[in-house]
Amino acid sequence: MGLTTVEIFIPQSQSLKDKRQVLRRIKDKVKAKLNVSYAEVDYQDKWQRSTLSFVTVANKRADVDRRFESVIKIIEGDIRVEILNRDREYL
Repeated sequence: MGLTTVEIFIPQSQSLKDKRQVLRRIKDKVKAKLNVSYAEVDYQDKWQRSTLSFVTVANKRADVDRRFESVIKIIEGDIRVEILNRDREYL
């Protein structure tokens, strides 16, 4: 079981609505491609920042790592987003 947390910056966002559109697109891509759960865990009231947490369960740590690397690639693939920080824990 693993948890990865990603803090992101959305420089072009001008409102919470703009931010929600960006986050929705990221979450939809992650949901469609990977077996992970996710939530926005910080900066809900800020329109240019967010912290997203993703959790997954697998038999092997390598499978957890592979899923989280895919999550990071999805986020990095969105040109509207900059990753400020990321952290990973194994439970």
